[in-house]
Amino acid sequence: MNICVFCASSLNIDDKYLGLATQVGTELGKRGHTLVSGGATVSCMGAVTAATRAAGGRTIGVIPQVLVDIEIADRESDELIVTEGMRDRKGLMDARSDAFLVLPGGIGTLEELFEIWTARVLGIHDRPLVVLDPWGLYEPLKKLVGTMYDEGFTRPNVFDAISWTSTVEEAFARLEARPQPVRPSVAELGEATG
Repeated sequence: MNICVFCASSLNIDDKYLGLATQVGTELGKRGHTLVSGGATVSCMGAVTAATRAAGGRTIGVIPQVLVDIEIADRESDELIVTEGMRDRKGLMDARSDAFLVLPGGIGTLEELFEIWTARVLGIHDRPLVVLDPWGLYEPLKKLVGTMYDEGFTRPNVFDAISWTSTVEEAFARLEARPQPVRPSVAELGEATG
């Protein structure tokens, strides 16, 4: 499988997050999967990529030219794709991936999570979407989305479209299992396009 990992590129984070990214990359490589990443060498993104390669896995990096220009591109990637901008980057990462794994991260990671999650809720894709959150960083997000559901702002299948996990083993079990498609109702599709 080509597994896209969304994670932090922030430099001022606790080492436990880098350790998690390393553990994920090692497991990804050991299981024979290919990593699709944001193509940078910094923070968790760099850690997951280096660990994947060290464990014998293949890496595909997708990075916009603006980040190549500041010299953070992972030039050791088996395949490094340089895009014009961030939107092109996300589109290619999506197109090249069979599954998505979200690690702790910042607003960029949240943006990527919400785009893939929304597409899954709408039935645009049926690929696995898994969040690995050992320390509960995303618990407030789950609560917020639950409140949005209670208030009628999200579809009933919003939580059917995502798996929340707390261990690497559980995350890979969910990634490697083929999930059931999430099928929105005709009324929901009309609301999404209206």
